Amino acid sequence: MKDRLAYARSTISPRRAAELRAEVDCFHVEYCAALDANDIERWPEFFSKEATYRITSRQNALLDMPVGLVYCEGLDMITDRALAVAHSQMFAPRHMLHVLGITRVLQETDDTISSQTPFILMQTLVEGPSTVHLAGIYHDRFVRDGGRLLIASREVVHDTEILDTALAYPA
Repeated sequence: MKDRLAYARSTISPRRAAELRAEVDCFHVEYCAALDANDIERWPEFFSKEATYRITSRQNALLDMPVGLVYCEGLDMITDRALAVAHSQMFAPRHMLHVLGITRVLQETDDTISSQTPFILMQTLVEGPSTVHLAGIYHDRFVRDGGRLLIASREVVHDTEILDTALAYPA
């Protein structure tokens, strides 16, 4: 992971990168819309069967430490996580809002697209101000299933050092 945090030049042409960026951005629009609408039970629909999902700090990523605040391996674990969050919320009601930066498409192979997308996850407590809940970069590998993209691997590397105790919600 440490190598993935260093700057890497895209291996595809600017024209192809723009085409793939549009496709990845369309994916993100739907992914974030579902989560921002608190439709957490739809979250697993964005992942492939063998997908991995991890939220970890920049420091852990730089040290190549596999530890993560959240780690799911396979669609079953992702589904369990979604159901647990949806049906056992033990935190105050809140609204979440994903704000994404410009996606960098790094590589395309026959069946995968690798990209990086900066994000900010805002949270607004029902009786409180809006705050930055998490900020960082999605390090993604997408696969195609029919005509749509699915996440094969999402490493959420956050820059936020002091985390809210309610980091249960997917980034």
